[in-house]
Amino acid sequence: MLAIFLVAGLALRVLAAIAYRPSIIYTDSVQYLKNMEELKPDQLNPIGYDFVLRPLVDLGGLTGVVIVQHLAGLGIGIAIYALARRLGVYRWLAALAAAPILLDAYQVQIEQNIMAETTFDVLLVAILWILLGWGKPGWKRAGLAGLLLGAAFAVRTIGLTLIVPVLLYLVVVGSAWRHRRTQLVLRTGAALAGFALVLVAYAGNFHSETGRWAISGAENQVLYGRTAVVADCAKLPLNEGTRLFCPKEPLGQRLGVDKYAHNHYGDPNWPGPLPPGTTKQQLAEEFSGLVIRHQPFDVAWAAFKDFLKGFAPTRTTSPDDVPLERWQFQLTYPNLDDPDTVEASQRWGGMPPHVNHDPAAILRAYQLNGGYTSGLALGIAVLIALAAVAGLGRARKSGLRSAALLPVAGGLILLLGSAAFEFSWRYQLPGLVLFPLAGAIGLRALLGADQGRPAMANYPDKVDSEALEDFRERHGEPAFAPLVVVIAAYNEAGGIGPVLANMPKTCAGLPVDVLVVVDGAEDNTAEIAAAQGAYVCIAPSNRGQGAALRLGYHLAGQGGAQYVATTDADGQYDNDELDALLKPILDGQADFVTGSRRLGEEDADSRLRWLGVRVFAVLASVLTRRKLTDTSFGFRAMRAELACSVTLREPQYQSSELLLGVLASGARVVELPMTMRRRGDGTSKKGPGVVYGANYARVMTTTWLREYVLARGNKFRPAPAPRTAPSARTGLGSGAPPPE
Repeated sequence: MLAIFLVAGLALRVLAAIAYRPSIIYTDSVQYLKNMEELKPDQLNPIGYDFVLRPLVDLGGLTGVVIVQHLAGLGIGIAIYALARRLGVYRWLAALAAAPILLDAYQVQIEQNIMAETTFDVLLVAILWILLGWGKPGWKRAGLAGLLLGAAFAVRTIGLTLIVPVLLYLVVVGSAWRHRRTQLVLRTGAALAGFALVLVAYAGNFHSETGRWAISGAENQVLYGRTAVVADCAKLPLNEGTRLFCPKEPLGQRLGVDKYAHNHYGDPNWPGPLPPGTTKQQLAEEFSGLVIRHQPFDVAWAAFKDFLKGFAPTRTTSPDDVPLERWQFQLTYPNLDDPDTVEASQRWGGMPPHVNHDPAAILRAYQLNGGYTSGLALGIAVLIALAAVAGLGRARKSGLRSAALLPVAGGLILLLGSAAFEFSWRYQLPGLVLFPLAGAIGLRALLGADQGRPAMANYPDKVDSEALEDFRERHGEPAFAPLVVVIAAYNEAGGIGPVLANMPKTCAGLPVDVLVVVDGAEDNTAEIAAAQGAYVCIAPSNRGQGAALRLGYHLAGQGGAQYVATTDADGQYDNDELDALLKPILDGQADFVTGSRRLGEEDADSRLRWLGVRVFAVLASVLTRRKLTDTSFGFRAMRAELACSVTLREPQYQSSELLLGVLASGARVVELPMTMRRRGDGTSKKGPGVVYGANYARVMTTTWLREYVLARGNKFRPAPAPRTAPSARTGLGSGAPPPE
């Protein structure tokens, strides 16, 4: 899944690099480029990005910059996946956590810009890795994280806010070490020291250049814009100077933050003559302070509403927001009316700015038709992470609560801090790095450890060979009845006895042998099965039901079986229905028959499983273009050569792999109404329902990709077999011990 996302993400980035030459140059881009040589700290933007920008421009011009930024975007996706896996997140979920940064068109567009966001994202991921990637951090790693926090601030001023979630994490992650308070003090102190070192150095550089202590040359026009929108001037103690800054538009008809912050404040003729001894910046700050002191709830509510916009299901914009089209792929080059754009492109890009229409059209169509991460999905990820932090479900004992806390708190404070000044979809992009990862960690904490196991090697693997050798030592070379019922059993001592006792000795006139594959059980399942007259094959280690059944299919086929049926060791299926299950095959109408609880009867013990059966039936029907009602029914019959010819790799979640593999081979498949009861004994080994469902979906989709999209080999086309006459052989079908 990650490989697919990476290929798609690479394709999007290649298209962007071809479509907009030499890069996309935004207004801020020119400011960065002009300041990368002098590195003046009193400009609108901090100078951290300029340190990165200058060597890249020297080496490859503007095209080289965006290529590096695109590669960094792909690297961020890989780093998120790797960190999630390191924390125990399921493979499929780790890939989904990386998908937004890899596939979001707005992320790709900002990487094509000469803008600081990609560098900021790299620093975010580096901080996460340092604090989460190697267990609880000591003071050295905490200090390094503090230095990177300082670097993040030097790239984007909003990075200042990240010190709060980092300190919170360092306190919480050490809560189990309360008797080691010295280590807690060292960790938090080291992080603060590293951060302060960069902050003080930056402020010192600012002082040496300008003669005043500050960390930004930007005036507080955005703060003025935020307060101007809600200011109730009739209730404010305004003086002659501050009254000039009260908007002319009445409350309820105010313009947006962007208009007041840039169109008004940026107009050198606005607001007109000022009182003697005052400046625009001084009076604007005074006006903003008055509004904040007298209308704190109005200001906070306006900022909070903007914060919530980032979680909207679709990318929309209101007339008062920063225009969304600034961050969308256009069919014409943006900002061409600004002569600085053309000059910057020629000077640092070596060519006039231009757009190649076809790749731009593809990108724009992708972006405008859902090629982005829904804010609703990000909001769900936030809620999942917060639920894990609160210790719900299995999260309390997962050891991942603090790991979920760091990215979710970091993302929330970044977006809240940005919304406090102005809403822009550009400011929402750090959420693509932090929220999916937080949600993935949180879901892993809530659901528990993954039950999935690595794919199996070709048959026979080492475990198969050891099991077969042991089987032959005990039974010799098998000579099975025409029909063999294969049962996979793991710690089923309490339930397998009644299942075997109720197994028919003949089926449709054919003798029946039972082969129990004991999958590394830790109880006496093998002894009970042998006492009931079944053949018993013992795998030395537990691998999963799929591995046990694959071993049973091949052993039955090698022993001369013509037909193979499967049932479970827990008594959920009705052995009396074996005749009906085998009949379509014996009549030459089918090669594979599976029961269906939806066509028959089901005593469901889980609403989630009831829903899952139906959801996966729809998915399988779509993938195979064949109406299916039940993909996970364990009571099945098939020709033995078919069972041995299908590619089976999954040690678990095997039923969909088998079914889709059989359908892809061209075999005739029939569903029959059958009965499914609750377990007769023990508990299910499927693991948490959501985890099981996710892995089941993964197996189904990857099997479809392998068997339908990348299909290789011959189709299964056996000639219809006549009914086999009843065998004169006795003993094996009657429950008597097999011959030595």
